[in-house]
This record gives sequence, C-alpha cells and structure tokens, in this order.
Amino acid sequence: MSNAIAYRVADFLKDFEPFNFLSYDELVVIAQSIRVLNLDKNKTLFQINDALHDSFYVVANGIIQLMVVSDAEEMLLNKCHAGDIFGLRPFFAKNNYQMTAKAKDDCIVYAIPITVFKPYVSKNQAVLDFLLESFATNSKNQSDKMAKGLITDSIAFSENQSDLLYFQTLTYNRSPLKIGIQTTVKDTAQLITDNLYDSAIITEQGNPVGIVTDKDFRAKVATGRVAISQPITQLMSAPVITVIENISVAEAQLVMLKHGVTHLCVTYDGTDKSEVKGIISEHDLVVAQANNPGVLLKEIRKSTSAKELKSVRDKLTEIIQSSLQRNIPLTHIQSIAGEITLALVKRTVELAILELGSPPARYAWLCIGSQGRKEQLLLTDQDSILIFEDVPADKYRDTKDYFIRLAKKATATLEKVGYKLCTQNHVASNMLWCKSLTDWIKQYNSWMNTPGEKSNEISSVFFDYEMASGEQKIEDALTEVIFKNAKNNVLFYDFLGNDALRKPPPLTFFKKFNVEEEGEFKGKFDLKNRAILPLVDAARLLTLSNGIKGINSTFQRYKQLAIIDPKHAEIYLNCAEAFLTLSKFSTEEGLKEDSNGHFLSLEDMNKVDKERLKAALAPMRDLEELIKDNYQLTQFS
Repeated sequence: MSNAIAYRVADFLKDFEPFNFLSYDELVVIAQSIRVLNLDKNKTLFQINDALHDSFYVVANGIIQLMVVSDAEEMLLNKCHAGDIFGLRPFFAKNNYQMTAKAKDDCIVYAIPITVFKPYVSKNQAVLDFLLESFATNSKNQSDKMAKGLITDSIAFSENQSDLLYFQTLTYNRSPLKIGIQTTVKDTAQLITDNLYDSAIITEQGNPVGIVTDKDFRAKVATGRVAISQPITQLMSAPVITVIENISVAEAQLVMLKHGVTHLCVTYDGTDKSEVKGIISEHDLVVAQANNPGVLLKEIRKSTSAKELKSVRDKLTEIIQSSLQRNIPLTHIQSIAGEITLALVKRTVELAILELGSPPARYAWLCIGSQGRKEQLLLTDQDSILIFEDVPADKYRDTKDYFIRLAKKATATLEKVGYKLCTQNHVASNMLWCKSLTDWIKQYNSWMNTPGEKSNEISSVFFDYEMASGEQKIEDALTEVIFKNAKNNVLFYDFLGNDALRKPPPLTFFKKFNVEEEGEFKGKFDLKNRAILPLVDAARLLTLSNGIKGINSTFQRYKQLAIIDPKHAEIYLNCAEAFLTLSKFSTEEGLKEDSNGHFLSLEDMNKVDKERLKAALAPMRDLEELIKDNYQLTQFS
C-alpha cells in the first residue's frame, strides 16, 4: 500500500476504538499491511464453517450483515457500519467461523492481518482490555449507544456456538511439577518424563521464578545450547507469567497472546509472590473448548442412556454456575440452558421410540412451566404434556396406549437424569395429559370458556409451553385455539388475574419480609411463591390478553409489553429487571444448597443483598394495581 493510501486509512481508523488507543505513527505502520477489499452487493466475505482467515475486518464504507442459521433458515444477527470491527474469531478460537458476513450493498472493507496487529495487543493494555470486554459483549454495533463499535462473533445461541465457553473458569492441572532452582537440566528432564508432564515450574521458597517446557528442551538442550549438567535456571524462561485461579478461557488466551507463551502459572493471588496452585497449558484451552454448548448438544444426540444424559446435565450445571460467577447476563444463561434442556428431553423421547418402535401417529411433546419458558436453571421437576394427531375411533385406544408407554419411559429417563416428576403429576405419562389434539382442544376450551367449574383441573402452567419433540403443526394448532379463545375473554382473565394476585404477599405492612412461620422452612423466605410466581403469572395474563404470540420468557414478555404499551412501560421494565434479580437469587441459592432454590435463608444474607431483594419486590405493587385497573376481577375474588 502506498504511503498516501496508508495515511488515509490511518486517518479513518484513528476515530474508532481500539485504534484510538494507538499512536498515529503506529496506525500508519499497521495501515501499510492492510488490504482494501471491494465487495459487491451480496458478496460473502466468509460464511459459517469456513476456515478462519488470517485477518480481522473493519468496515470502511457500506454495510456488512452478519448472519446465523436458526431452524434451517438464515437469520440476520446484526449490521456492521463504518468503523465497526468484525471477524475477530481468529484472535480467540481455533474453530471455524460461526456466522456469515455478507455485503448488504457495495462495500469497502479493510482486512487487518492478525500477525501485524498482535504486537499492539500485547504491549497496549487498553487495546487488550477493549478486545476482551468487547468479546464478552453480545453483538453490538456503532449505532448502539451502549456499544463500543465492535461486532463480535458472539451470538445468543446456536448449535455451533461456543462463545459462552470463553467466560467459563478454566479447569487446569492443580498438581504441577515443581522443582527447586538448584535442580539440574538432566534431573528436570527425567522428572518431566517420569511424571508424563510437558512442563515444570521452578520455585524458590514456594514461589514461582520460572518455567521450562518440552519446547525449551527441544530448542536449547537438543541443539547443545544448554548443557544437561547445568542448573535449570540456565534453561528456564523467567519471569513466569502468573494468573489468578478463576481466570476464564478468553482471558487466558489473551494473556498467552500478550506474552507469547504457551503456559500460565496459577498462584493464590495471581502474582509470582505467592504459592503455586497449578498450571494452565494451551492443551487445557483446547480441552475447555470441548465443553461448550454446541458440543453438549452433540453429546446429547449421541447419548444412549440416562447415565450419559446425566453427565451432560452435570456439565450444564457447571456452565451455569461458572457463568453466574462471571456475571454473564442471566437471559443469556437461560437461553443456553433452555436449549440444552429441550435437547435432553428430545433425546429421552427418541430413546423411548427406539425401544418401542415408530409412533403410530404424529405427535408433539411439549415442555410446560419453567421448562416451557426456558427459565429452568436448577434441576427442579419436569412438567410436560403429549398431544397426538387425531386417529380413527377404533385406533384411539391403541394409539394412546403407545404414547402412554412412550411417556412413562421418557419421564423415567428424565428422573434418572435428575428431573423429578412434578408433584402435581403434570407429566405426559399421566393419562389426563396424554391425548389427541381434538381432546386437548376440548380441554383448553373448557379451561378458558368455563374457568372455575373444575378449578382443581386447571393450572396456568399449561399456558407456557415449548415443543421438545414432534410435529410443529400440532403445537401451532393448539396455539391458534388458545389465542382464539383468549380474545376478549373477560371471564378467563378474571380467573387468571385473581390467580396471579392470590399469592401470599412478600412483605408485611411494615416492609419486613414475610417468612414461613412453621414447618420445614420456618424462618425462611418463600422466594418462589411470594416473589417469582406473581411476576410469572402476571406476565402470562398480560401476554395472552394482548395477543402476544411466540414469547414464553417472562423477561421477554415484559420487554414486549413495554413496547406495545408505552404508557406503562416503566412498570413492565421494572418487572423485567426484578424477575432477573429474583431468578438469580433463586439459582444461586439452589446451587449453593443443592436445592430447588425456592426458599431463602435471610439470616445468611448480607445487608446489601437484602436491600437488593427488597428493591426487586417493589415493582409488584404497581403491577398489582395495573392488573386491578385493567381486568374485571369480580367472580373469582
């Protein structure tokens, strides 16, 4: 590239992060190696599963669209405008591209070689921090006021997506080979060989002072540069690069990149002034990348037993716990966990079919309740229904018998995985909840048009569902019936409204927490019934009455309500955030106590968390008044 063009490119880059962290002279040097790409309209720069390029990209002019595949269809994830960076995956991963980059119109794109830019990442902390922070930011662009002008390869969830992995705490070797500074090269080599290690940490008074690896022996000992009789200090690399123990995959990769090393020493305080706890190698990063959501889905598909499926669910628990520790947004965690849970359910149904033979009719297995809303992060109970297509009367009994047997096998497998049967027996293996589409339509017609007549039969969780296995058209037919019945159904909303407001209040008149006065959970706060369920029930009521289809998540329901009802947007947005806060409390409690997370021990909470909990309960009063104002809550009060 000529100097004149290089200066023009540098002039452009200097106004955008992270290039504005570099000097103008540095930008000119970088610009000398940049390739200018002219992309015609609809031209693809790279696509899903393409091998990684040796460059990342900056949009100079035009719009680049980032596309992913969802349900076998290409879906627009985001748009990159002038100054936006995209295609950063080569900085962080070895696997292929996870999205497609395509020119929306005629575009000019700058291709910046990774090898050219790496030294500036290594020596400039601001650039390093920007890349790391931006990689944790989900698909932002320059037009977003909260963004930093960088489009990552991170997406909410897809089968091949592995980016949540990069925020997980690494599993590393906690028993590294440690040797003293007086040990000879020969003895060190023997120890490494005998212990089947590829490295050793040299310590003095327990603290790390250097490291040697297989590469050092090949490059320096095998070539005769260092004699085997010399002390190991003549061979080791020093100072050793140290990190704290809860470092994430992304951070570890960037630290290795910054220092040009293949091993990191883990110490108690992250410095070389404290005792060694372990060692992280490049191999550990590769192994970690095999424990991502996309790989878990592949493991599920290959599983042939409850034991194998349970192993996957255990890995999901690790992902959830680690994600919470690293403050990954709860909505992102729920999305990942929801997809994996549905895949687990689907596989249990498939295994049952393999055992029983092909189904005699098309069907739809629907997860209901928290699974249907994709809000189940803990190993709580399973709720489900099964709908099979209408069959001739003389075949009905045999058809239902098959699906009952199928459901019993599937639910039994899910029990072994860790999902207990619903205490109210809301499962597909119950004859009441396994029937034909016509019978289910009759059931929902009865629930919605004559609510209260058999109130012991209706549970609002039946209106939150997601198909795990089967025929999409069957689920769509049920949805159509529900929303047809929901239109102007005052009596039904009366029932649901009262049901939502019937939950016990979370706070006393004097703003104290209402805790259980007796029983197993005496003195504890019922987080589920007093806080979470009222928000869930209200969101369901408001969604149905406003004709909002296809949104099951409580958080997303409130966000959508804020869009269509601006007058009450503040209430809805407060409820959305409150739900996330309460859900996080529940999940953390469940993981800590190995419980369902329904009850909080207030005595174990600090003052700050108690105030956060109380603040999350505040929007419920406004929500209650909104429901009372909007619905005629008379007959079922």
